[in-house]
Amino acid sequence: MMIYPGKLLPLSFYANPDVVDVSRKLLGKVLCSHVGGVFTSGIITETEAYCGRNDKACHANNGLRTGRTEVMYGDPGHAYIYLCYGIHHLFNVVTNKDGLADAVLIRSIQPLDGLDIIKKRRNIQEDKNLANGPGKLTQALRITTRFNTVSLNKPPIWIEDREISVKESDIERSPRIGVDYAGEDAMKPWRFFVSDR
Repeated sequence: MMIYPGKLLPLSFYANPDVVDVSRKLLGKVLCSHVGGVFTSGIITETEAYCGRNDKACHANNGLRTGRTEVMYGDPGHAYIYLCYGIHHLFNVVTNKDGLADAVLIRSIQPLDGLDIIKKRRNIQEDKNLANGPGKLTQALRITTRFNTVSLNKPPIWIEDREISVKESDIERSPRIGVDYAGEDAMKPWRFFVSDR
């Protein structure tokens, strides 16, 4: 039986109807994976919010339903993981409620548990730049599309609250990255990041 180092986030956390608020509140929480018998984790330091309504940057904007996005319309607290450019596995947290396709992309983590394993997985010996990108962090925690749709309240992937303090003064926000195709919606300041990590 897996013993959680921190307090598991309740599913009610993800049911928040304000995806932008969830995105901000995920900063400082700990993303964990237990894959192949190995436990690794990292402090969430960068996120982006995507709303299923009136947000052209969202994969499920205004009711668009595909095989890939169907999980976004399900219950909050599940993983939405998709392949970007055919190589990068991007990890998202489904929020809001059944039928409303909101999600938060986890863009960066600060490695915490299993640092040596993370370095091996990333083939990097230095501590810098180990998981400071959405494709890097999934490689570091060995999160792939095979875990798409899993519940985030138990292994193999879950998020904890370890009461890591993130000061409001250390949180910055900006437009999201790589969504120029979304036109005016690309300018929504829905990216949050911790400035000193």
